[in-house]
Amino acid sequence: MTVEVRSQIITDPELPDWLIPPSKGFTANDLDHLVELPAHTELLDGSLVFVSPQASFHTITLYVLEKGLRGNAPADLRVRREMSVVLGPRQRPEPDLVVLQATADPGPDVTAYEAADILLAVEVVDPASQTRDRGRKPQLYASAGIGHFWRVEQNSGRVTVYVYELDPATSVYSLMGIHHDKLHLTVPFEIEIDLTEIENL
Repeated sequence: MTVEVRSQIITDPELPDWLIPPSKGFTANDLDHLVELPAHTELLDGSLVFVSPQASFHTITLYVLEKGLRGNAPADLRVRREMSVVLGPRQRPEPDLVVLQATADPGPDVTAYEAADILLAVEVVDPASQTRDRGRKPQLYASAGIGHFWRVEQNSGRVTVYVYELDPATSVYSLMGIHHDKLHLTVPFEIEIDLTEIENL
């Protein structure tokens, strides 16, 4: 009976193509061609990852960080929110924020960026994404050569930004600092962001 039901699911034209994955998993290119795929779907290790509802902390934090990065970024860089990045044939995560080369953004129709053009990837951790944001996604960003990574969390009501930099010899991130009230950095460019604004909005 199980086999019969599965056979009906696979051949049912009313069901979306992404409901049953290919035997070797999806590819990064597939995400642009799967009809009715939920917004902000990520691809990790060939598997689709769907976004859960976001808490207000996530939205407010993204707003403050995006505003701060835009205000500090040099003219040859761009800040983008919730855009996917192709890290490999079976890897296309969607960082919460990225900073990339301006030349890598050809216009409003682009659906993903290449890892080689990304200077910084930022993940704001939610309970539902904690394992991915702390583990697998930083591993993938580092392996793809993205030079800087921030992990942002809420600890006892305070915003905490963990700042990482890539060691090119090992392709692994090293923790460069933990920031609470103010984020003041000189790489990948001069950055100063008041993190207490997140708690006050």
